[in-house]
Amino acid sequence: MEQGSALSPILSALYLASVFYILEKHLKTLEITVSILSFVNNGLLIVQSRLLAISNDFLFCSSRVISSLLKKFRLILKHGKTEVFYFSRSNGVFDPPPLDLSMLGGLLLCSRSSWRYLGFIFDRKLFFQAHINYYMNKAISTVKCIKILGNSAHSFIPHQK
Repeated sequence: MEQGSALSPILSALYLASVFYILEKHLKTLEITVSILSFVNNGLLIVQSRLLAISNDFLFCSSRVISSLLKKFRLILKHGKTEVFYFSRSNGVFDPPPLDLSMLGGLLLCSRSSWRYLGFIFDRKLFFQAHINYYMNKAISTVKCIKILGNSAHSFIPHQK
């Protein structure tokens, strides 16, 4: 089935449902509290803990379970697209240590200060200032481009501006 086909999301959901069912059972047996969200070919693991070391351990263990399970189902996990992001309520500087997935064939993942997901930009404190700044700058640059195009040889009429 080609990507972009109308049946593609339906078939992937049917195929992945059994994968997620088995994954949840494995994680529950290991007493790893991880929430999983999936959007066709994008997955998201969510871990909540007061201690960063526990979060990293849970992420590593769940990544190990996911990797082995996906191999059994003949699915490929692209480690180059793997990212880690931490939210924090701390008032001071928050610089989390990297998550080492090299034993799983992955990378050493360093947390970024902002994270783009499904069109939204999040920062570590869940303030939307980065999101607002990005789209505000995009709108300003669009207006400037229209102004430049309005002065070109095939200028816009005032109604189009």
